[in-house]
Amino acid sequence: MLVQDRYAPAKSQIREIRRFSEPKSLDFSTWVSENLSRIVIISLSIVTILALFFLYNTTDTASLLCFQTQSTQSLQPLTRPQIKWNSIRVLPDKTSPYSTFVTEKWIVVSVTNYPTEELKGLVKIKGWQVLAVGNSLTPKDWSLKGSIFLSLDAQAELGYRVLDHLPYDSFVRKSVGYLFAIQHGANKIYDADDRGEVIGGDLGKCFDVELVSEPMLQYSHEDPNRTVVNPYIHFGQRSVWPRGLPLENVGEINHEEFYTEVFGGKQFIQQGVSNGLPDVDSVFYFTRKTTLEGFDVRFDEHAPKVALPQGVMVPVNSFNTLYHSSAFWGLMLPVSVSSMASDVLRGYWGQRLLWELGGYVAVYPPTAHRFDRIEAYPFAEEKDLHVNVGRLIKFLIAWRSEKHSLFEKILDLSFAMAEEGFWTEQELKFTSAWLQDLITVGYQQPRLMSLELDRPRANIGHGDRKEFVPRKLPSVHLGVEETGTVSTEIGNLIRWRKNFGNVVLVMFCNGPVERTALEWRLLYGRVFKTVVILSSRKNSDLYVEEAKLDHIYKHLPKIFNRYSSAEGFLFVEDDTVLNYWNLLQADKTKIWTTDKVSKSWTSVNPTGKSDWFSVQAELVKRTVSTMPAHFQVNYKEAAKNSLDALTVCSSEVFYVPKRLVTDFVDLVDIVGDMDLHYKVALPMFFMSMDSPLNFDPVLGSMVYKKKTSSFNSSLSLYSAQAPAVHPWSISSEQDFIKLVGQMAEGDPLLMELV
Repeated sequence: MLVQDRYAPAKSQIREIRRFSEPKSLDFSTWVSENLSRIVIISLSIVTILALFFLYNTTDTASLLCFQTQSTQSLQPLTRPQIKWNSIRVLPDKTSPYSTFVTEKWIVVSVTNYPTEELKGLVKIKGWQVLAVGNSLTPKDWSLKGSIFLSLDAQAELGYRVLDHLPYDSFVRKSVGYLFAIQHGANKIYDADDRGEVIGGDLGKCFDVELVSEPMLQYSHEDPNRTVVNPYIHFGQRSVWPRGLPLENVGEINHEEFYTEVFGGKQFIQQGVSNGLPDVDSVFYFTRKTTLEGFDVRFDEHAPKVALPQGVMVPVNSFNTLYHSSAFWGLMLPVSVSSMASDVLRGYWGQRLLWELGGYVAVYPPTAHRFDRIEAYPFAEEKDLHVNVGRLIKFLIAWRSEKHSLFEKILDLSFAMAEEGFWTEQELKFTSAWLQDLITVGYQQPRLMSLELDRPRANIGHGDRKEFVPRKLPSVHLGVEETGTVSTEIGNLIRWRKNFGNVVLVMFCNGPVERTALEWRLLYGRVFKTVVILSSRKNSDLYVEEAKLDHIYKHLPKIFNRYSSAEGFLFVEDDTVLNYWNLLQADKTKIWTTDKVSKSWTSVNPTGKSDWFSVQAELVKRTVSTMPAHFQVNYKEAAKNSLDALTVCSSEVFYVPKRLVTDFVDLVDIVGDMDLHYKVALPMFFMSMDSPLNFDPVLGSMVYKKKTSSFNSSLSLYSAQAPAVHPWSISSEQDFIKLVGQMAEGDPLLMELV
């Protein structure tokens, strides 16, 4: 239309031509031939408009932005920013309420919703300050005790240059938080999100918070054509890949033939692996599950950390990564690409620049557990990532700069990436603002070192090769039918692990733990997330904790608190065998106990005032009288037909669901220092927490016989069809082998243990 307007004759000329021209034939073919050029131009215009409309509605904003920007850049060449570094003044924080606050270790998160339980857990990590960065979607009344919250208004008052470039509704506003933390004394920043739980609640046990010079494994650089690795293979999951791994590398599932070693101390960026929902892309997420069940992927917690040599890269994310001060410049989250690509591009960009300092990235075994909330995964926002990431890695490894300071090299690389279309000119302006803000908040750029990539690579001798063979953990995350792809036995094990993977098993050993603890852990650890072993004597070498069986309920709150994300807690004594394959149908939100087993759950009428039953009955009455109304009403309703009788349960096996953990702890507090025996306390607890009508009856069909002084395990007692068997004696390895032989009827793979 613009071309037609530009070359059209004047209106008077048009009218004159029409007035004196000969009448035209109305024949259609003649009209088409005479107007062919106009038809073509109009058709092309319509197609262009439709194409742009389709692009806008079917692709992500970043793709359209890239399309538009490339068109603009072809007309307007990029200009590299020129910054006078020495003229930038260091300015202290004079506007925020925390202007005088200084601390070294920070956790930075982006918040859109009210505080999650995981975020509340981060606030409890000792020695670390949580900084929550809001956006336009964050509730106005957002608040969390122990954290610092930066609302949009609070961010605006800080006066950072980057604020002019940040979107209002995105997590990339974390860049403001990084600057704020640096301005207030940070030398370590843990980049996190609000649905990740730090395993063990101690970042010092997960990462190298303090850098020391000690040997660590490093991927080999022997293959010059290898530019990127999938770290999940090293940690036991070959069929899982991280977001940001080029899709053409997904099929590379073989473990390393060998590793080399590097001295620690320069792993300035430390990427943690996440259990539960690891950092995976939408391709993995949508093709590896067929139900609404959340992912619960587990990695090898015993695998060693591993470093990346220069020339080899790894995806780095923004929700489980520790940055040391030498890499703070690399925290900048790009603003001109899609949100799902921002931290991945940052990670590759940062790794390449880190080599200029002699630093490197290291990947650590599971440091966090992220919960899959089964939310829609934005595939459209990853399209530019899948298209460009392989090309980006090759570009970064080949890139060189002759600049003599880190910040000038950063500007060089950002300029080159904009020229290549990996991001836009907006990113170049943002990088310039970011670097100037770093100086303003007091950050000093690190000194450069010579690039090892440009040196001849040394041959890797036999003595330099370090061997580590990763475990092949079950891929319990796969959303495919197990039949036809794995054996029935493997399929069953996967189902059991899925069902009990987040249940903590607590076992009390009456027998000699030095002969049985490892065997019990080996037997039940195949199925349960965690196996905690208790005994009357502590054994640190075998990770056996000390507890008194008579008051075992008083020890359980410590375990509940330690594994607060567990779905429930299953207790068993070592004289009782669990046939876990028969517990699948049980409701994990209900109490499991032996109230339907007559020989285990009994009522006793005390006859005197000084006998054991009478003393315990008096303690029960005293406890019940001090209970809050809801507990007291529940208990009296359950015991209305035998209020004068004492309910006793042998309690060799029971289950407490997560929803009742708080009630259980409250009841323990009510008992306090009273000498209430666990066989009396536990049934009282169960009846106070819920009605027996609501108890799951799964243990009602267990094999149960009274233990006598001359008791000895009898093979005829065992039944693979029962949910549990009592009693059974294990005091040696031979006893364990005999038990496994019996249990193999229900779980044939157990025979691989002996």
